[in-house]
Amino acid sequence: MSASSALDGESTHVYSREYAVSLDTQDTLKQTRDQFLIPSKAQLKAKSLPEVGKDTRTFLSFYANASSDASIYLCGNSLGLQPRLVSTRMQQYFTTWATQGVFGHFKPLAESPLPTWLDADTRASECIAPIVGALPSEVAVMETLTANLHLLLSAFYKPDINGRHKIIIESQAFPSDHFAAESQVLHHDLSPEASLITIEAASQPQPPLSTSHVLSVIKEHGPTTAIILLPGIQFYTGQFLDIPTITAAAHQAGIFVIWDLAHAVGNVPLQLHDWNVDAAVWCSYKYLNAGPGAAGGLFVHENNGQVTTRGSGKKIFTNRLSGWWGSDKSSRFAMDNKFVPIPGAAGFQLSNPSILDITSLTASLEIFALAGGIAPLRTKSLKLTSHLEKLLLNMPALKEGLFEIITPKEPESRGAQLSLKLKEGLLDRVMEGLEERGVVVDERRPDVIRVAPAPLYNTFTDCWDFVDAFGEALGDALRK
Repeated sequence: MSASSALDGESTHVYSREYAVSLDTQDTLKQTRDQFLIPSKAQLKAKSLPEVGKDTRTFLSFYANASSDASIYLCGNSLGLQPRLVSTRMQQYFTTWATQGVFGHFKPLAESPLPTWLDADTRASECIAPIVGALPSEVAVMETLTANLHLLLSAFYKPDINGRHKIIIESQAFPSDHFAAESQVLHHDLSPEASLITIEAASQPQPPLSTSHVLSVIKEHGPTTAIILLPGIQFYTGQFLDIPTITAAAHQAGIFVIWDLAHAVGNVPLQLHDWNVDAAVWCSYKYLNAGPGAAGGLFVHENNGQVTTRGSGKKIFTNRLSGWWGSDKSSRFAMDNKFVPIPGAAGFQLSNPSILDITSLTASLEIFALAGGIAPLRTKSLKLTSHLEKLLLNMPALKEGLFEIITPKEPESRGAQLSLKLKEGLLDRVMEGLEERGVVVDERRPDVIRVAPAPLYNTFTDCWDFVDAFGEALGDALRK
């Protein structure tokens, strides 16, 4: 990057790679990068598994010395990298299964960091609760995001066509959220045209949704709305919505609030309990680094997950789609076909959870704890994304109109991600150029590149190297 291209009033030094390296040297969380397996550029170009590594020992030892050839991986918003600890914890799980069989459900082993399988879901709840700002009883690691969303809607969406029957979503909602909401409306024999309200952006192409605009839609449709479903962070623009303000306004209008936290969990500070969020769902393979398709998570505020007893002894609780793992643990194996839900989110569980998934997730959450939790990670993330933004704003290509940043410029209104909208027709060629240079980001058609420096393993140097490669890829794209 040319030093002469520095913004007016800025020292050219802050745009140099040397400056980025100096920021990495000062980083108090730099040790967490070593906890992750970062693919090398050569490995990303490999066409076969044997080409990547002939055996596991060689494969992992290669990573330990591959920093000079490490890829520039800025795609944690899509799939987080594998923590080194995962393979260790997985092997401990495999050893338990191999040597204990069915006794692994109940028999604790001395000097094992793993819980019994019967208690694995409880351990997972305890680990994830601080990440989302919840009580352990309010969260469950289970199912997948969309399955959990359907479970929540089946319990809390009770439409009355003569009263509250609408679900409010954003017009650019992630397709699975839209499909879930629409199918729930249809499941109740209602019309999406009348019962599914979409918050349209004030102008196109889609800008960030202003909080005032969301509140105006809530005010307009409040008396006839049953549910509002919004993303904590919008997947396309990277906007961090004002969860507490929107939640409070919805409650004032009598609306039950569900948040999709797929891009927010592990990325930004959340206080779901204190914000009085009714319910939320998330996946665990993005910033939580649990692996592709790993089990998701569900939050149900303690006010909505209570189990009480009438004088007659009858249990009173919100009806839901039920399964045996959600039933009271003390009577779960009585096989008496009497469903008494565990109070809180655990009562929404269906089947016994995947121990593979929970083992992977909790291994990653050990690294979050090592880093000191979300607060210090957010501090680093703000610095990383700000530095990335500064470098992008200094690019001649920006001034030439080859791209624009569509993510909010206010740090408090975004997470790690910056979304870059390219000039029409450049996306495929730019992505090809980035891939050739060992840069991993993702795209959202027709013309957006999403770049997400994750504070657990990304560096200021990664940001500089991306911008350098991005400039070269833009140049190549224009010449083709």
